[in-house]
Amino acid sequence: MDPREAALRHAYDHAVRWLAGLPDRPVPARAPVDEIVRALGTDLPDGPGTPADVVDLLATACEPGLTAFPSGRFYGFVVGGTEPAALAADWLVSAWDQNCVMRAVSPAYTAAEDIAGAWLLDLLGLPGDSSVGFTTGATMANFTGLAAGRDAVLRRAGWDVARDGLNGGPAVRVVAGASRHMAVDLALRYLGLGRPELVAADFQGRMEADALREALAGGDGRPTLVVLQAGDVHSGAFDPFPACVRAAREAEAWVHVDGAFGLWAAASPSHARLTAGCADADSWATDAHKTLNVPYDCGLAIVRDPSAVRAAMGERGDYLIQHEHGDPVDKVPELSRRGRAFTVWAALRSLGRSGVAGLVDRLCRHATAFASGIAGIDGATVLNDVVFTQVCAEFGDDARTERVLARLLEDGTAWISGSTWHGRRVMRISVSNWSTTEEDVRRTLAAIRRAAA
Repeated sequence: MDPREAALRHAYDHAVRWLAGLPDRPVPARAPVDEIVRALGTDLPDGPGTPADVVDLLATACEPGLTAFPSGRFYGFVVGGTEPAALAADWLVSAWDQNCVMRAVSPAYTAAEDIAGAWLLDLLGLPGDSSVGFTTGATMANFTGLAAGRDAVLRRAGWDVARDGLNGGPAVRVVAGASRHMAVDLALRYLGLGRPELVAADFQGRMEADALREALAGGDGRPTLVVLQAGDVHSGAFDPFPACVRAAREAEAWVHVDGAFGLWAAASPSHARLTAGCADADSWATDAHKTLNVPYDCGLAIVRDPSAVRAAMGERGDYLIQHEHGDPVDKVPELSRRGRAFTVWAALRSLGRSGVAGLVDRLCRHATAFASGIAGIDGATVLNDVVFTQVCAEFGDDARTERVLARLLEDGTAWISGSTWHGRRVMRISVSNWSTTEEDVRRTLAAIRRAAA
């Protein structure tokens, strides 16, 4: 056995033990950072070590400091888990070590990206000739869609931002809902556009279409981007797309949809109504690591007009081998990057159309069960309409809610984080992991009852 094979076998053994132990493992990490630092060692060795020994040290030193994110009882963030076929494919991605930039250099990767992209457009009900780019996550997917929109609306106004930059050009107006996710603001900051103008949203976080139309009426023909949302991070609510898109079209605005986890509702016949009208937008952002459950990192930037995203993202070096049909490099910001499409292809091929729909429905069903169970706890109130995978609850007042959250983490059965919503401290449950079972929900509800008792 050569050193590389030995290291891989050791890594496999550690990975299998980690995954097998998740059902019985407390979800929060058991050791703080400084303890892990001491176990890893702070002195750089003078000479090389055996790869298998290095893998063993990494695995054993880090194990106490690992949070059981892949557990079916982690509900703290909308992060999903890792579906089995996608996990195995991700190991191949590292072993294959492909440069996923050009068709001519890695035809295998490009084939997987082409197929996975077409499958995604079909599942999500989006225009079949749209561009699908694979980014690091939803933040960069939002960045990509908004970059394509920024450049397109400036081009319509007679300004070439690729050549001349933003200085001296027409000011781009960005309008978003008051409950938009912070990733939108971050992407806009990267793009030099600053904070968006905010439009009123209802209690659930849905943009008010009449307020959007009124806001856009005062635009004076300025280049404009409108950002809509599929899945509020607290309530799971979806903007009223038909009315909002119609208002944006009247103002000749580019429409971008942040659908980090909620866009996947379109893949379920039972929940597709939530995304009705969404396909009429110009660009969409989502994250395959969330609802689809592929490994980190894997955002999806989808743009209706492929030429718009090529104009914003494409760049050519003399040493690159340009293909007449375009290359993966034309669709996302990064040059060097992992073969993310391999894992998406594996997840979709493994699940199939009905499997993706079933996954979405199962996550939503668990969220409904959480809401029902919490509503039966003395002093607890579910604050949101549970339409997708999010549940927000309070336990009387902020102080008691904080005590319940603290006791729940001490209990270790599950990880559920707190948040502030409409000025109140809340328990926010995000059901995102493919492996969550009805038993996981039952155990977690029992832990919540203990914490609230």
